[in-house]
Amino acid sequence: MKKIAFIGAGSLQFTSSCVRDLLTFPAFRETEFRLMDTNETNLRGITKVVEKIIKEMDCPGCKIVATQNRREALLDADGVLCTVFNGDIDVWQYDITIPKKYGVDVNVGDTRSVSGIFRALRNIPLMLEICEDIKKYCPKAVFLNYTNPMSMLCGAMQKYSNVEVTGLCHSVQGTIKMLAEWLDVPKDEIDYTCMGVNHQAFYTRLEHRGESLYPRLRELITSNEEILNKEQVRNEMFLKLGYYVTESSGHNSEYNQWFRKRPDLIEKYCTHGTNWNPGEHAFSLNLRRDRAKDTMKQYEAWLNKPFSKEKSIEYAADIFNARIGDGKPFVFNGNVINHGSIPNVPDDACVEVPVVADRMGFRTTIAGNLPEHIAILVNTTARLESLVVEAAMKKSRELVYRAAYMDPLASAVCSLDEIKNMCDELFEINRDFLGDYT
Repeated sequence: MKKIAFIGAGSLQFTSSCVRDLLTFPAFRETEFRLMDTNETNLRGITKVVEKIIKEMDCPGCKIVATQNRREALLDADGVLCTVFNGDIDVWQYDITIPKKYGVDVNVGDTRSVSGIFRALRNIPLMLEICEDIKKYCPKAVFLNYTNPMSMLCGAMQKYSNVEVTGLCHSVQGTIKMLAEWLDVPKDEIDYTCMGVNHQAFYTRLEHRGESLYPRLRELITSNEEILNKEQVRNEMFLKLGYYVTESSGHNSEYNQWFRKRPDLIEKYCTHGTNWNPGEHAFSLNLRRDRAKDTMKQYEAWLNKPFSKEKSIEYAADIFNARIGDGKPFVFNGNVINHGSIPNVPDDACVEVPVVADRMGFRTTIAGNLPEHIAILVNTTARLESLVVEAAMKKSRELVYRAAYMDPLASAVCSLDEIKNMCDELFEINRDFLGDYT
């Protein structure tokens, strides 16, 4: 019987999708699901969800182990999926509210800018602890990470642990699904190459039956106001830069210097979009605050909605199947150390590129060069993130400052001294998580 451990199992979206998706593969019809979460209420809620999935998928041979003990979850596990959230709302809120005092208006704050930097500093030690436990209790396990900030956490684990790990996101395949719907093309017929860094990867090739879809996409966006307004930031980036970027407009608005540095720009680009995340201030924080009012509400809503046996677009189950299931190779966009996959991005950067999973492991493909103007943007992000990882390992306050100084959004709004003061406030509020940085 396969054993799959979910660390931070209370993450409803990822845990429920992965369990259901795994049960679509014959190799996992009898699996022991190890659900681990430090929050007892979340653990109780997700256990009920997994019980329903097992019943609806007609897999009576499956078992559930619900625990708050990481060792119990990991012992002899074949696969590990991580969705932890270190520093709940009580701490995370300051990643959003303190930068706002300095004029840095954040939408999500889980990936980059100053908010993402401090989220990384809190999470890197925890992720390395999890790697140590995997090395100790299940050294052969396949380790998949869904926790943000993806590039910085994966970069730290891949450089400073002996565990084979890759990071997953649904923005690549999710964007293809969206574009396929806009263009009225079956998504499975779209051929693409996507590369860059997590949440900031670009489709350097986007084709249908050998013909580029970019001319049609440009014509659609410029002629259809409804489509233009769905993704105002991403569509503007495409029209100006020539390549479409992964992840929502809200996320991307805080990754660069163009959209959030003035109130009029926020009003124009980050307020009136009609897709799921146009870019309003504190979007994800407000969702978390609302959810915290009744923690069980999200689980109860899931339990009461119609169940679908249809496999999701998430990569995790396909990867587990390729590695420890029937062995069918699977190509996905994963977060790995570059090692020449994108030649005009630093060799030691954590990049998001096509990766092949099979019984032998993870094999990174040669993605090729990014267009030079796109490489400038991606290089800034990649080098900054590598510096944050170094800062975390050395517990260097000065290196954190230097990374924050180079952040496109913060530097578009603040002086060097203001960025330093902002970081000092965040260091103080995070003292219990970070300890003393010198």
